[in-house]
This record gives sequence, structure tokens and C-alpha cells, in this order.
Amino acid sequence: MYYAQTPDELLKPTQIIELSGLEFMSGILEGRLPAPPIAKTLGFQLHSVESGRVVFRGTPTFETTNPMGTVHGGWYGTLLDSAMACSVMTGIPRGSIYTTLEYKINILRPIPLGMAIESTGFAEHVGRSTGVARGDIRGIEDGKLYATGSTTCIVMNLSATKA
Repeated sequence: MYYAQTPDELLKPTQIIELSGLEFMSGILEGRLPAPPIAKTLGFQLHSVESGRVVFRGTPTFETTNPMGTVHGGWYGTLLDSAMACSVMTGIPRGSIYTTLEYKINILRPIPLGMAIESTGFAEHVGRSTGVARGDIRGIEDGKLYATGSTTCIVMNLSATKA
């Protein structure tokens, strides 16, 4: 897996709509397409992709902590937003893209620094204009549930605007 180093390395919307969402996500997992730089910055990576389900793995480090020394809620949110929204992406047809409209997370317990976790997103619905997904963060070794989330995404057909 390689991470985009510059904006020019990221695919443009006109390139993305040539692929289905599942093809796009699989391309990132297989290293044929660049992974987003946010994943490198925050210490997580795409682990598995299938239709309606995406898993990211990560390990929080000191750099992800808040002023109290615990893992910042934004780290939980970014991992859950990534997994949930990308699970929606796996159901997007060629010609369309998506973006997150809103998401909600519930942090159930603190993730210890250095603990490997999985953030899994499950697409519940992907339609012409919206996608809905849920997600969770679990410890890989202990199996404990650390956070849950839900999202609504907007699906936009860009091929209809090409004229």
C-alpha cells in the first residue's frame, strides 16, 4: 500500500467515476491506487474490502492523544468515518461518488496507547442518493468493543453531468 504524497497523486473525480466503488477500494487495498494521506498521518491502513464491508486497522500512538494523554476522540471519529463511509463506497456504481453528510460516534472505553484495533464499517443501504452505514472499533487481541458509530452519506451521480 502506498500513500499519496501530493494532491496530484490522488485520483481526480473524472478518474474515480470510471471505477465502481468496490473497484476503487480494492485498488487502494491492492496498492494499484494511492491510499489517502490522512491514514498515514493518523497511523491506520485499509485491511480488507468486500461488498458492504470495509476494515481498517490502526494503533494509536502518543501523537494521537489529547491534552489529558488519552486517545483523542477525533482519532476514533476518523477511523469510524473512514470505515463506515468506505463501506458505502463499495456499493457505489461507476459514474458516482459519495461523501459523508453526517456521522455519530459513541466512545465506550479508552483505547490504550499502542493497542492494535480494527475499525469495521457495514453498509446498511446504498441507494441512488444516500448511503447508510454503521461501524465499530474493537481491540484485535482482546475483542472488546471500544466505540460504535453510524453515518449517512450522499451519493452523487457525476456521469449524468458529463455532457
